[in-house]
Formats: sequence, C-alpha cells, structure tokens
Amino acid sequence: MSVSQFNIDDGPHNMDGLRLFAQDGAQPVEAFISRKVMDVWVDSIERNRGRQSLFRRQYNALGKANIESIRRIVGTKYRQGPALNRQHPFVEVLFADITESGEALDLSELVREPLPPAFHRVA
Repeated sequence: MSVSQFNIDDGPHNMDGLRLFAQDGAQPVEAFISRKVMDVWVDSIERNRGRQSLFRRQYNALGKANIESIRRIVGTKYRQGPALNRQHPFVEVLFADITESGEALDLSELVREPLPPAFHRVA
C-alpha cells in the first residue's frame, strides 16, 4: 500500500476508533483500529497516567502523527491475505498486531484535555 494512498478518515462516521482508507491497485482497502486498542497502545507508553480514554480528535491526531507506523502494521496484516484475515480486504488492527510489529507510538502530538465534571466519579 502506498503512503500517498493511505488516509485517515477524520470525517463523520459512527465507528468508535481510527478508520483508515488505502488502495491496493484498484482494490479499496479499509482498516480500523478501535478506540479501545488505541487506548491500550497509549496506556502501554503513558504508564504513570490514570486510565483516560481517547476522544476522536485525539486518536485521529495520533493516527496522523504516526501514519507511517500504522501503515506498516496495516500493510503487514493486509499482506497475510484472506487465509489469515477472514475480513480481507477489511483490516482490523488488534493490540496483538501492534505488539508483534514492535512499532513505537509517538505521543508528542497527544494533547490531554481535562475531563468535564460529568465524567468524574462521585464517591
């Protein structure tokens, strides 16, 4: 998959995670990394923070900042073909795929905003 043809869908959609589009020749390819997988990936790096889920704006920004790493992870899983990816050409990236790839996530673009009061637990 070509980087020039690998894009993050930051438009409106109802999937809870990072949605990506690519082309393999004439074949359209869709990839997806769930918000939960993105949360675990970030949490594996930010060990000292409390668990705080990412918002769409945050995981889209992380996706854009880490497009090359994500492209390699998606490309590796896509090349396994239908025998190992039964949803082919749709690629769902799991945390196991990320771990296996050894790709590092650059968090320098991650901006954590304070949660609104409604999100804080009341004792």
